[in-house]
Amino acid sequence: MKDLALKTLPAALLSLGLVASVPALGKDTALPNKPQAQSKTTESVQPQVDAKATDQAAEKRKKITADAVDAVNETKRALGLLAEKKTDQALAALARATGKLELILARDPKLALAPVDVEVVTYDLLANLDTVKAMIHDAEGYLADGEVQKARPLVASLASEIVFRTTSIPLASYPAAIKAVTPLIDDGKLDEAKAALQAALNTLVISTDGVIPLPVLRAENLLKKAETLSENEKRAAKDNETLAGQLVEARNQLKMAEVLGYGTKKSFKPMYEQLDQIEQKTAGGKSGKGWFDRIKQQLSDLVK
Repeated sequence: MKDLALKTLPAALLSLGLVASVPALGKDTALPNKPQAQSKTTESVQPQVDAKATDQAAEKRKKITADAVDAVNETKRALGLLAEKKTDQALAALARATGKLELILARDPKLALAPVDVEVVTYDLLANLDTVKAMIHDAEGYLADGEVQKARPLVASLASEIVFRTTSIPLASYPAAIKAVTPLIDDGKLDEAKAALQAALNTLVISTDGVIPLPVLRAENLLKKAETLSENEKRAAKDNETLAGQLVEARNQLKMAEVLGYGTKKSFKPMYEQLDQIEQKTAGGKSGKGWFDRIKQQLSDLVK
């Protein structure tokens, strides 16, 4: 991997999902050879970024039902038992799976998808703004020359986000598919039964039900810290330096979000104007409240 890398998720998130990988970039890209270090100010909000991902995943996991999970596990168990030619036990597992599915539908006959798992995938682009612009420039050049495969890894790398993916049982088809396996087992058609069960498992639906742009999330948390300092009437000189640095890094993160396409130029322009005003209001150790209200609302509107 040449100029960028994906930051490893903390242990708390590893239990929830996966770390995504990016294809290696071509040797003819004029980009740094190592991941580019982030500022200490930006790194200071990483715990809040991680907490957001954990909280969101936990909220989405509340929709997972134990009966749906059991139905899938019993299906897999039946498949394994058929491989061992334990037909009676396989039939019992399928009966349990069918019972679980019937319970789900009895509670909510109109339910189309029953969630069984939530996966969190984080793409963390460790590159500065100039590097990202260079990547976009190179990708555009390759595409203009018809070299799609050279552009492909560059374009695939242009993401910095947390993605939530949910795996669900399609209730319109899965229960019927499970029931259809029983006659096959009764007729001794075990290979067909195994194929049918595997086909049913392959119909589980994976959907993306949430994306959080990391630069926007980092800007949001940097601004929260800056707001706390801005309200302090007794800021020391060091606090003023910290506040100024947080505002600078918040602007950098918003610029990164803009370059990566997590909003339009039109949507980011008012935020830059708000940052200009906040920098003026906080200059010279001045303090006050309500200065961040508008930009916080603008950020909220951006990620809706």
